[in-house]
Amino acid sequence: MNRKLLLLLALLLGGSLRMMAQRSPVDEADQNINGIPRKGQRVSLQLDNKRVENAWMKQLNEQFPGKAKNNKGIITLDGVTIPDIAPNPIRVISRVDAMPTGTGVWWSIDLGNAYLGQASTPTQWKAGEKYLKEFARSMYREDIVAQITDAEKALVNSQNSHMAVIAKQDAIKKDIEKNKAKKLEIQQMLAANAAELQQLNNQIDTNLKEQEAARTDIVNMRLALEAVKDRMNKIE
Repeated sequence: MNRKLLLLLALLLGGSLRMMAQRSPVDEADQNINGIPRKGQRVSLQLDNKRVENAWMKQLNEQFPGKAKNNKGIITLDGVTIPDIAPNPIRVISRVDAMPTGTGVWWSIDLGNAYLGQASTPTQWKAGEKYLKEFARSMYREDIVAQITDAEKALVNSQNSHMAVIAKQDAIKKDIEKNKAKKLEIQQMLAANAAELQQLNNQIDTNLKEQEAARTDIVNMRLALEAVKDRMNKIE
């Protein structure tokens, strides 16, 4: 199993586990803001802190243009209207904090005559809880889309890698065929070389025989010459 396939499986398995565990509980929580304790609501998300903070600020800026002010992590909105929570302009203080299990988005809402509370303002509490849960769900949906995108990219990379491996195998096969052809060519050259060597050796043998015959001719010619001279000497 190649590395990219393992990565794809890890992404899918990790995403499945995260989807099973992704919940957005909302609880009542107090925060100390500039030395003043404030009661509020907090939704917990099992996502990265910075990513959640950026998304939260983006949502507030889009819903309340020019109203959201972020001062060292403390977000304030003055004179905003959230119809499901309060029909009149309200003041909201919010912050995003890292938690052991992920990230918490907290807000405190001043309704004018009371602060948002589970017991004191149950109707507004439910509306605020719904608002925060919807934000959390949108974040989880975005996270799942990102997981799908990553998994698709990993799949494409794995397919490309597979095609590259196949192409490499084809190249190796071509090299093998070239090697075989070269081997055959070398064998043919060696055979021709051996035949040429045999021919040269045969020529050497023939030359030696020719040399021997030439020496014999020389001896015979000398004998004939001596015989003629001898006849010459015998003339009276």
